[in-house]
Amino acid sequence: MREENARAYWAANIRLILSYLVVWFVVSYGCGILLADALNNIQFFGFKLGFWFAQQGSIYVFLALIVMYARSMNKLDRKFDVHEE
Repeated sequence: MREENARAYWAANIRLILSYLVVWFVVSYGCGILLADALNNIQFFGFKLGFWFAQQGSIYVFLALIVMYARSMNKLDRKFDVHEE
């Protein structure tokens, strides 16, 4: 892999990681802690939405982010021709 291609791959990788970390932070800290009182006015499956995010929702989002990250990295690896297949 050439130097400029390696730098572009690394920059895309960091950008991808940071975007998923922002989503994770907003969901876990924002919805689970900061916005919990406002979200508790909404019912979700019989629970207050702020409580649900703090107890279960952020975990589901985290698991979804793991799957999305793996798929995104596979696409990125193919784009830069560094895939394992």
